[in-house]
Amino acid sequence: MANRILIVDDDAEIRKVMGIYLENEGYEILKAEDGRNALKLISENEIDLILLDIMMPGINGIETCMKIRETNIMPIIFLSAKSEDLDKIQGLASGADDYITKPFNAMELIARVKSQLRRYTRYSTVQNTPKNIIEIGNLTINTDTRQVFIGERETRLTPKEFDILELLANNKGIVFSIEKIYERVWGEDFYKSDNTVMVHITKIREKIEEDPKQPVYIKTIWGVGYKI
Repeated sequence: MANRILIVDDDAEIRKVMGIYLENEGYEILKAEDGRNALKLISENEIDLILLDIMMPGINGIETCMKIRETNIMPIIFLSAKSEDLDKIQGLASGADDYITKPFNAMELIARVKSQLRRYTRYSTVQNTPKNIIEIGNLTINTDTRQVFIGERETRLTPKEFDILELLANNKGIVFSIEKIYERVWGEDFYKSDNTVMVHITKIREKIEEDPKQPVYIKTIWGVGYKI
């Protein structure tokens, strides 16, 4: 069965062109011109990945992403004409997994989509296999179902947030540099000006720590990196 991708952009021409690129790769495409219609389509259909424009009338991409993340964990790739670091950080902090700056070429778009779908599929629930549970204090991580619990309360992480937490939890006591985390989780070379990992660590702490400013689980080793 083909993966279903939702394209959300107020520019009809961009929706059309992206749809052609992705349909040629065998994906099933749904389209929405704004955040409100996107949320409606998500509630009515099973979506495997979302391409989401940031600058839209009504509910913008950032707000739409945050609403999606309240109930869904599928990969979200932001689309934006803005290239400043601040916009990228804001987009990732709202729950997105990746970011493409317009204008982009077809090969880059397809590569990013395939990368996110591959990682998401790899970590989807595995049927008929024992659950792999990691317990650290009051924190419980189920690597089969990709669920995270604080005590009895489940907290929802984005796919990338979960990948980072799983990496650190599977290597308790080992310090990972920002570069190593990025290369292991994103599978790409790290660029020194990229704040992506720090943004994701901040969001994870907000979700699993009682006091994110005094973290119990993810410790910062100054000048080196992070560890569980």
